[in-house]
Amino acid sequence: MISLTHTINCLFQLLNHNTLTLEMKIAVVTGGTSGIGLGVAKMLIAKGYYVFTTYVGKALEENLENFDAISADQSNRDEVYKFIAYVKEKVTHIDCIVCNAGLTIRKSFTETQDEDWYKMMDVAVNSHYIMIREFFHLIPQGSRIIFTGSQMGLNPHATVLAYGVTKAAVHALTKNLVKEFEGTGTTVNAIVPGFVDTPWQKEKPEEIKQNIYRKTAIHRFASIDEVVDAYRFCIDNPFVNGSLIEVNGGYCYK
Repeated sequence: MISLTHTINCLFQLLNHNTLTLEMKIAVVTGGTSGIGLGVAKMLIAKGYYVFTTYVGKALEENLENFDAISADQSNRDEVYKFIAYVKEKVTHIDCIVCNAGLTIRKSFTETQDEDWYKMMDVAVNSHYIMIREFFHLIPQGSRIIFTGSQMGLNPHATVLAYGVTKAAVHALTKNLVKEFEGTGTTVNAIVPGFVDTPWQKEKPEEIKQNIYRKTAIHRFASIDEVVDAYRFCIDNPFVNGSLIEVNGGYCYK
């Protein structure tokens, strides 16, 4: 069921003359209403793409042209398929898919429950696998698929074991999908950020931030724009394929 918020957003889009034409490039960005996802969505819009995105919780208050935000909990399989059906009704091709949505449930290894594990895997891995599979025949040659990985998927962090495993799975999915698109010119890559100055990171206590700064050679978090530049690089460069591109400021977890 399409939410009242989405209906209102659609009305705003009509008032701002959003135009989805057959000639436009189409992008799907999951988790595209905040943080890195929103930064990537804005970059794609500036490049001339029409962007469909998923979100949970509060809708984006900023009004963007050529941007359609659909409330969809990616841990809920039914909502994932409803989002897929909605996009398929609107477009005949998808030129870029950015699998950005993820979920962290901060619990220790022994405190993490089955439902916590499944929910994190569904959001970061399973829902994106399903989307790419279901959109496969709409992806033309020379398209771009980009995942948002994480430094936690490369280096172990005891407090976020389950999250790290989901991101390691994202990295593996990236590399394995390359073979599925072999010979098409479509590339599949993952951006692997370290710590980024997003609203979620701003909530960390100052002492934890300072500890992270000490472990980062540049002694700060990345800006969203600095990370978005890596996504832009993957879109613009047709030879980068199957890569895990780290954007971490020289972070060392030890």
